[in-house]
Amino acid sequence: MMKRTLALLLLLCLPFAGRAQKYGDGLVDKSIAVVGDEMVTLSDLEGEVQMLRAKGYASDKNLRCELLESILQTKLLLMQSRLDSLKLNQEMVEAQLAQQLDQVRTAMGGDEQVEQYFGKPLYRLRQEWRRQIEEHTLTQQEQQEIAKRTPALTPYDVRQYLDTVSKASLPMIPTKYRMSQICIYPDREAAALAVKEKLLSIRERILNGEKFSTLARLYSEDPGSARKGGELGMASKSIFWPAFADAAMSLKPGVISQIVETPDGFHLIEVLEKKNDMFNARHILIKPQYTREDRENAFRRLDSLRTAIRDSSITFELAARFYSEDPASKSNGGLMADPHTGSAYFEIDQIKPQDFNAVRNLTPGGISEPIESLDNEGRDGNLVYKIIRLDKVVPAHPASFENDYTELLNQITRLKQQETVDSFVDEKIKVTYIRIDPMFRDCAFTRAGWKEKIATD
Repeated sequence: MMKRTLALLLLLCLPFAGRAQKYGDGLVDKSIAVVGDEMVTLSDLEGEVQMLRAKGYASDKNLRCELLESILQTKLLLMQSRLDSLKLNQEMVEAQLAQQLDQVRTAMGGDEQVEQYFGKPLYRLRQEWRRQIEEHTLTQQEQQEIAKRTPALTPYDVRQYLDTVSKASLPMIPTKYRMSQICIYPDREAAALAVKEKLLSIRERILNGEKFSTLARLYSEDPGSARKGGELGMASKSIFWPAFADAAMSLKPGVISQIVETPDGFHLIEVLEKKNDMFNARHILIKPQYTREDRENAFRRLDSLRTAIRDSSITFELAARFYSEDPASKSNGGLMADPHTGSAYFEIDQIKPQDFNAVRNLTPGGISEPIESLDNEGRDGNLVYKIIRLDKVVPAHPASFENDYTELLNQITRLKQQETVDSFVDEKIKVTYIRIDPMFRDCAFTRAGWKEKIATD
């Protein structure tokens, strides 16, 4: 669906232990911490609070404590990154800055609203956010460099770790499923043609004087915008599908687009306002609908394949290679894989509900009845008909050396690396000049060393 990526929750600022100070509009900013030669000001902290709220995060009384501790650690590691002469990937910094700016502009509705909320011109916000991103990036790079000092683990280390922890503290490996599929798509061309004919009729009605907003409420299949007459709100073009954004940016306000196709479906677009690379538009989204005949034909073909496989007339793998229409799995004999990780094993929450319902009562080797499901294309996926074979089920169990060595090795490595970073930071706190304002004395910092650096009144 065409939706704004973030909801803006403008919540009133909770006072920090009754002593937080405002700044700006002539009020005095102040230093709240010093780390080596780096100073942290109240405006630095409040800027982080504002940014989180602008992205939709609610605050509580501990937010400033958590943010301050994060800033202090950033400053500490930043100092070390400079000693280690780490270099920035400036292109990556600029990409992150653009993404952050787009998120905030979209959440607030435009540049003017952003400037009003933060009380600063956009060019200054860019400068501040770029500096923050650079510091966070260097901090992450320094953490990675420190983590590399962790000695490589051997199988002996993993086994020794297992011998020193209780069974109750071992990580639980969740139930995992391995599955194969044969997919058939409905007649997309016929369905797309029907949608285009409907949208052309709607476009003609708009050109003849009917209101776009009224027809959006009646026909659009984007529930988020349909009830608002199809209006999407002022947003950065980067959050939309490229075809949608390109069409919208090329339109003059009030002009109705030709039909625009995206992975979500087919759209008519009317731009209401444009500012730089942002726009506010209305749209009517209609998705291809498939007939009962499509379903029946696909189910008959799948049922015939299922029968042939069960009768040993053809193997599942060969049937998938010859008849499946899913390009991602057919070349692997139908074997399903997570598109993000490439793993052939799925946890329950990684399986589409329709697929899980089809295999939940099968035993390994069993093949489901034909079902309707969704593929991995588009935000919601396209309709597809399929049969699924349950290849293997690995029940949930405490991790063991014999069966889960890789998972254990990765987890223990992460633990050891974090211990290395923690030890470095704790030692660095001891030998670095750090002073923290007493207004933060009630903070429950995760590192005891910070408490020792709080100044006395």
